[in-house]
Amino acid sequence: MNAVTSARAGAESSTESSAETGADIGVEVRVMAQAAQAAARGLVASTTDARNQALLGAAALLDDRRRELREANALDMQRARKNALDSALLDRLELSEARIDAMLEGLRQVAALPDPVGAIRDMSPRPSGIRVGKMRVPLGVIGIIYESRPNVTADAASLCIKSGNAAILRGGSEALHSNAVIASAMADGLAAAGLDAAAVQLVQTRDRAAVGALLALEGLIDVVIPRGGKSLVERISREAQVPVIKHLDGICHVYIDAGADADMALAIAVNAKTHRYGTCNTMETLLVHAEEAPALLPLLAAAFRDAGVELRVCERSRSLLPDAILATEADWGTEYLAPILSLRMVDSIDEAMAHIERYGSGHTEAIVTADYQRSQRFLREVDSASVIVNASTRFADGFEYGLGAEIGISTDKLHARGPVGLEGLTSEKYVVLGDGQIRS
Repeated sequence: MNAVTSARAGAESSTESSAETGADIGVEVRVMAQAAQAAARGLVASTTDARNQALLGAAALLDDRRRELREANALDMQRARKNALDSALLDRLELSEARIDAMLEGLRQVAALPDPVGAIRDMSPRPSGIRVGKMRVPLGVIGIIYESRPNVTADAASLCIKSGNAAILRGGSEALHSNAVIASAMADGLAAAGLDAAAVQLVQTRDRAAVGALLALEGLIDVVIPRGGKSLVERISREAQVPVIKHLDGICHVYIDAGADADMALAIAVNAKTHRYGTCNTMETLLVHAEEAPALLPLLAAAFRDAGVELRVCERSRSLLPDAILATEADWGTEYLAPILSLRMVDSIDEAMAHIERYGSGHTEAIVTADYQRSQRFLREVDSASVIVNASTRFADGFEYGLGAEIGISTDKLHARGPVGLEGLTSEKYVVLGDGQIRS
């Protein structure tokens, strides 16, 4: 059996290990990419209704295959525990009924979103008599390389289908069985809607040579999007011969301003850290204005202690929280993805923004404030993909932003930034309409 197979082959075709050489895998991945190119051409010519029907059909199929999906996920969880994966990765891997429901709802939401493909804007007449505008078009073939979370398979495939792109999915080896069931349903949904099932293909091998093969397919793959740990993203950024949309770290901050409502500040800070530990939009550093610290720090410490969160604090904060661990310089630049929180006392919004500029990763920052002018300064001057006023950093998410789902969160400034939804998976071309004009 080939180590790389179409998603439609299902979970039973996945391989625990590959006896093929890297060259064999490279050939197979190239064949997949060539099939994806042909499928992408078909998607560009397809109707919005056909693509929506593919997504709704896939959602219905996954709903029917819940038991199969849960059994596949149980196999993945069993193997992950045997391999001693940490708690954050186990949390990302597990598919509860609620997470399956959210995945299906994401598919339906994407189907309900406006179709960006072919939309024309800014059509304007020129002195020559021609009219010039821009049309939104798919990127083409998108390679998605990701870890742990099986729901990414549905999110990525649905956004690619709706935006007219073909997807080659390479999920983490720890989620191989779960991913196969999900990708199979996506491919079957395409086929039922009369579209090419090769528009969604899953690389089903644990051999890491497949990643290198994907990254080398310049001319066949138009962009690669990694979702996973820092080492994965760094490797892809270093080795890719095709464009990459990425983020490396989610070192997110919440700053509690002078005069902030204490109840609001407490609720936002606790939610931003404890809602889920293993996500890139989880707060890793809390900055508290010195005026609020004497009253607020003991309340925050008690709430985090009750939640099992370890505090690592600056010298000034430790005078109010003597039982807390003293933070090191390394703590301020660490994405914990765990129940650990860095906490620092600052004297002004300027000091808070300077800290974020020095240690932040450009992902998501929030301010809790009652002062309108300072909130506007924070929005303007903090250079991150998402900047939030009086709400938790956990809202930095494609689903919460109304994108239906996201294929990833980009901290790059080009070509997409923040949660990458449908528009982030398209670009624009100029279109010109004339009635016989020639240039003199």
